[in-house]
Amino acid sequence: MSRIGRSPIPLPAGVTAELNDHDLIVTGPNGQLSSHLHEEMAIVVEDQVITVARPSDSKDHRSLHGLTRTLVANMVTGVSQGYEKVLELYGVGFRIQPQGQRLTLQLGFSHPVIFDLPEGISASIDTFVPTSENNYLSARLTLRGIDKGVLGQTAASIRAAKKPEPYKGKGFRYRGEQVRRKAGKAAQTAAR
Repeated sequence: MSRIGRSPIPLPAGVTAELNDHDLIVTGPNGQLSSHLHEEMAIVVEDQVITVARPSDSKDHRSLHGLTRTLVANMVTGVSQGYEKVLELYGVGFRIQPQGQRLTLQLGFSHPVIFDLPEGISASIDTFVPTSENNYLSARLTLRGIDKGVLGQTAASIRAAKKPEPYKGKGFRYRGEQVRRKAGKAAQTAAR
């Protein structure tokens, strides 16, 4: 059996789960999430524990087993603790301005980039003055939400507005992401 799929999911204090047919609704202190799970997976909610079982050992059922269990575990973690993604913006003059559920990004283009945050995602922004210690770090954008999939897609969409370029490293990066840097043209001609 799948080592991920067979492990039970304990519900923390204050979190409840309700199963209607194959629609799972998980409610916790941070909010409520619902998802329609695959019909062939057997989901059991009892005694503050959720278990997922598969009907056979076919390849499709084996792959769905671990996936279903992980999706349910992500819902439980989301409503109890929430998720967070941090993006760092590098570049002199690059700015992020929040306006409710809308972000205005100044990324060196001739126009500002407007990004509307989806429902359930909140953003907080720390602005920095570039110094030699922070290597042109302009701003740090922290995204929070209870739905892991929506949060990850939102962070990826914002990062796609200005990916880190390899020469100066300007653009959005995830916190801790290492950008492979290239030598510039001047360094290449000096080496000849």
